[in-house]
Order: sequence, then C-alpha cells, then structure tokens
Amino acid sequence: MKGFVKEFKEFALKGNVMDLAVGVIIGAAFQAIVSSLVDDIISPLIGLIGDTDFSERAVEVGDVSIRYGSFITAVINFLIMAIVIFFMMKGINKLTTLGKKEEAAAAPETKVCPFCRSEISIKATRCPHCTSELKD
Repeated sequence: MKGFVKEFKEFALKGNVMDLAVGVIIGAAFQAIVSSLVDDIISPLIGLIGDTDFSERAVEVGDVSIRYGSFITAVINFLIMAIVIFFMMKGINKLTTLGKKEEAAAAPETKVCPFCRSEISIKATRCPHCTSELKD
C-alpha cells in the first residue's frame, strides 16, 4: 500500500499533471465568462430581431419542445470561445518567438554537376561520377 501511495504522489505532483489541473480550473472559469457574454449580451441582442429572448426560442411538435434557440446559443458560445482561444494562442506564440533569433540558413554542402546532374560535394573540382572538370 505504501508503494501505491508513493507512486500516486509522484504521478499527481508531476509538472504536467499540475499544469493540466490549473488549465482545467482556468478553463472552467473562462467558460463561465464566455457563457455570460453569450447568455447576457449576445443572445438578447440577437433576440431583438424576434422581440424575444433568443435562447428561449422553441418549436412545439406535439408534446415535444425542440429548443433550437438554446442550441444556437451553445453554438455561438463555442464559436466565441474558439475565437478567443485562437487569439490567445496566437499572442502566446508571438510572445515565445520575440526573444528567439532566427537561425541563419545553413550553407549548402552539396551542388549538382552541370554535366551528369549528380549530387556532389560543394568543394569538388571534378565530378566523381562523370569525371568532368567543374568550374566554380
């Protein structure tokens, strides 16, 4: 039992597990903000078109109520969250590349023989395949 507890403790306290936990908690808080934005601001604005709360739109088919407004609200919620995450990741990627210098392109180590079209060393003065003398 002590081995299991020790192994679980090592697993739970690894950096990537802790990062994942923090990400889930922040994601849940962020989801609440986006849901409030959609439910409290965007849906009522869209609902102005139909003079009703957009999220409450539904079609009655017999005894069944198909709440298409709620579905559309969820789709809008998803799109807003996806756009915000896209811009966040774009900004994070930009920040991570600010401090890095672009690597210089490596000098070519080979060239192509103009006579036989074989790939040869850049320093070669004669082609090892067709024995043609090469000019620089």
